[in-house]
Amino acid sequence: MAKSSKPLLWLPFAAGGLIAAFAVPALILLTGVLLPLGLVHLPYAKVAAGLHNPFIKLIVLGLVVLPAWHAAHRLRMTAHDLGLGSGIAVKAVCYGFAWLVIVGCVVALLMV
Repeated sequence: MAKSSKPLLWLPFAAGGLIAAFAVPALILLTGVLLPLGLVHLPYAKVAAGLHNPFIKLIVLGLVVLPAWHAAHRLRMTAHDLGLGSGIAVKAVCYGFAWLVIVGCVVALLMV
């Protein structure tokens, strides 16, 4: 059997799906519901100080990059299923938007 690099390419897709399914809803609940209702107290100063830790930056990067890559691949496959083709234009739009999100996240984390 010939060796393939597909498992390495599927790893970020699967990890992004896992994060999108488990971590993102928890973060939405925390920051979108519990914090505004005052049920959880999370001081801004502690969050800002935490973002200076490189390990925390790496976690935030993973929380953004992996779901963005997962979404790009899902959108590309959906476009293919809808008959929009799987040409270079569809790939460029789907993966290009994911790269914009990834680069924006990296830049934002480097500025903190």
